[in-house]
Amino acid sequence: MASFPPVEQQMRVLMRGIDFGDPQTLANMEKELRERLEESYKSGRPLRVYCGYDPSSPDLHLGHTLTMRKLRQFQDLGHDVTFLVGTFTGMVGDASDKDSARKQQSLDESVAKAATYAEQVFRLLDRDKTTVKYNHEWLRKLDFADVVQLASHFTVQQFLARDNFAKRYAKGDSIGLQEFFYALMQGYDAVALETDVQVGGTEQLFNLMAGRKLMEAHAMRPQIVLTVPILVGTDGVLRMSKSTGNYIGIDEAPGVVFTKVLNLPDNVVRSYTELATRWDQTAIDAEFAEVGAGRMEMRELKHKLAREIVSIFYDDEIAERAAQDARRMHEGAAPSDAPSVQIAEATVLVDLLLDAQIVKSKGEARRLIEQGGVRLDGATVAAVDASLAPSAAEQVIQIGKRKFLRVLGS
Repeated sequence: MASFPPVEQQMRVLMRGIDFGDPQTLANMEKELRERLEESYKSGRPLRVYCGYDPSSPDLHLGHTLTMRKLRQFQDLGHDVTFLVGTFTGMVGDASDKDSARKQQSLDESVAKAATYAEQVFRLLDRDKTTVKYNHEWLRKLDFADVVQLASHFTVQQFLARDNFAKRYAKGDSIGLQEFFYALMQGYDAVALETDVQVGGTEQLFNLMAGRKLMEAHAMRPQIVLTVPILVGTDGVLRMSKSTGNYIGIDEAPGVVFTKVLNLPDNVVRSYTELATRWDQTAIDAEFAEVGAGRMEMRELKHKLAREIVSIFYDDEIAERAAQDARRMHEGAAPSDAPSVQIAEATVLVDLLLDAQIVKSKGEARRLIEQGGVRLDGATVAAVDASLAPSAAEQVIQIGKRKFLRVLGS
């Protein structure tokens, strides 16, 4: 029989950062979670907790880690965690945070993208305590009668009342029936997993509540729902997303992650410290008090934040090296993990970039040079036919903001 920390201690950890945008829902879920934890504490049975992630792209990003960190907290407290890959729901795509329908993908495409998720997740979750499942394993087995039965528990009005659907309906934009099915599919995941708790983003609340409804319809005790806020992307405006390019990938090179955090707009730094770090609120408030009093520059706080985020994905030693690389890159020097090539004679720069696989074609290299996006030892390369002669000293080519190539002489 498992043993757990006292219930109030668990509640302090698990309710931190939880937000529903509605005080009554928060009070209800908090009450239900406390009751379920008390039962678990007495019986020694760990709670079954999960969160689902649709493989809309091959990479997880920092926005995904908000729910993953909540899963890790449940793990550390002794509960059972399932990382669910939405291989079937990913075929439709969730429109909860979209003002238009998502592009559909095939099951093969969804499964292919999911292959990377199963490894990336262990940057945050405990490999030995995590169950990874794929929802096509049960959703594709449902027949049409099953789908009709699931749909009978909801009304069209309930879906059209959702903000994103309401706006599209008011504008006369099309809404595909398959988009309504998404909530049914995600709700059925809770039934299939017989879950106690589902974690998700605030925009997912309708879908998570659908899981409660379907569990009740299947004579099961409804799951508790915990939602965390959405993380704004590196542009400081839109939700973090691979499709908009404003993301920090958890599998990106440490130096790239560090630099992206350093370049965050000042107005989002507090939300990143509160949502994406291991810092407690007292420490966060103290850091911002230092900034507010003028005793610390915001850039220094960003350095601390960047080091913390890299450390979460990798470790403290790699985070320190990433900090040093960021300083080097800021000064126009190459980071420690930059690729290198050796030349014995004068070489056309376009050819060199292609051979080093920095660019995909000579045309791309020429465009970068024409746009002023290539520097040699800090100086912008102006001529598309420029050549590079071997030198006893290392030469550094910078392509864009984050790509570097070290050139060594013979």
